[in-house]
Amino acid sequence: MNIILVLIDSVNRGALSAYGGAEFATPNIDAFAKRALRFDNHFVGSLPCMPARREIFAGFSGMQWRPWGPLEPFDLRLPRLLEAAGYTTAIVTDHYHYWEESANGYIQSFQGAEFVRGHELDFWEPLVPEEELPGWVRNIEKWRPGYAHRYYSNVRGFKDETDFFPAKVMTAAADWLKKPRTPRPFFLQVESFDVHEPFDVPEPYASLYGDASGRDRFTLWPPYQDAARQADFFAQASPEELAFVRSQYGAKLTMTDHWFGKLLETMDDLDLWKDTAVIVTTDHGHDLGERGGYGKQFPHFDSHANIPLLVWHPEFPGNGASVKSLTSTIDIFASVLEMAGVVRPEQSHSQSFVPLLAGDVSSARETVIYGTFGQGLCCTDGEWTLIQPPDRTKPLHAYSTMIPTTIEPQDRAVGHGNFIPGVSMPQWKIPISPDGPGDRRALDSEPLLYNRRLDPHQVTNLWTAEEGQRARMQSLMAEQLAAYGAPAELFQRLGLGD
Repeated sequence: MNIILVLIDSVNRGALSAYGGAEFATPNIDAFAKRALRFDNHFVGSLPCMPARREIFAGFSGMQWRPWGPLEPFDLRLPRLLEAAGYTTAIVTDHYHYWEESANGYIQSFQGAEFVRGHELDFWEPLVPEEELPGWVRNIEKWRPGYAHRYYSNVRGFKDETDFFPAKVMTAAADWLKKPRTPRPFFLQVESFDVHEPFDVPEPYASLYGDASGRDRFTLWPPYQDAARQADFFAQASPEELAFVRSQYGAKLTMTDHWFGKLLETMDDLDLWKDTAVIVTTDHGHDLGERGGYGKQFPHFDSHANIPLLVWHPEFPGNGASVKSLTSTIDIFASVLEMAGVVRPEQSHSQSFVPLLAGDVSSARETVIYGTFGQGLCCTDGEWTLIQPPDRTKPLHAYSTMIPTTIEPQDRAVGHGNFIPGVSMPQWKIPISPDGPGDRRALDSEPLLYNRRLDPHQVTNLWTAEEGQRARMQSLMAEQLAAYGAPAELFQRLGLGD
């Protein structure tokens, strides 16, 4: 069986009409959803971009041990496991993090790769002189110094939507499907960095959901990594500006959906549906001003943590039916392997969702945990969600066979040994600031407990009112961490043990 994995970055589940959204048009994703099975309780795992991809490539829940960084030498490589099983493997992507030093080891495991250059901070075109930056770029620079200058230098020659990234990625993927290949099954990974910010889109999309002239006055790229700058932005932004940012996110989603439709048309033309499984998902959502925040920072509310997953399998046509069982990003690894008839390696944390396609829930997950290294941790059983912040007085270490470039140079290893269960290659134990990486607003969060069934928008914190559920969810979180073999210090940091 052929397998296509489509990752569309930063897609909000609530923005898709397949999940009940009514604000933005996504007709092609909707059409695919009517053919596929819709997973309603699919969650992120390790966040953000590259930690999520490590889960997909290696089937390893890495948020307990290490921040953003390369694949470890001991990590499994999904494309290589498929190649060993007789698959032709390839990736088509504009996700520029793959060719940064801090994300080595991912794309190298494919037999073939096609890169679309220039998105976000891709080190591609020469920087233009600052005096040539147009007004809309300067609007971004106010909140993200250097970001828009880099981006604009890459895209200043774009003339129409065919120059933009979703068009190039989806067209290149469609072209790859048409190319002659050896008579073997294939695994094609298609990654669109859009709908990621900046929310820069051409007409006719820019005017679909608001006044496109707002770019002359407002930003297309609100800050979120810097908590102080984000607070300043919200203090200054008018309701009109917040609405404008949302409208341009929706515009980019609709543009990406349009070009995703070209990939579906190629599936039709080549009659691939009968022998090709297709997985469509995202790495995380992107908050658009909810609770006074942008991005995908901790605390991980459902607005960006409960993400879309749509699966077409020729043997289990979904016809738009829903799957209620819990799944997570990490489960893509084992699921792709099962679709390919490959046995999941024992050291993987991944669990296949393929049985769920046939309605077999006997091995479904009872708990999913998710979070960002050094920040807090979240746990859900589907009905209840616990969001547990860290105790910043407790120690924090990263564990790695190398010193990832995302760790500060002044951080020196204090130990060397076998810290990660199931890994025979020794790792360094590296002290990290107890504050951890990320923004201070996130780290100052209080413990949160929500009943998702009664309170789907997670408005009412029941931490104090539901002591029994609080204790039960903390126990589930601790059990899952223990099953993964998480460091003992993490239990202390999260208030889950002595």
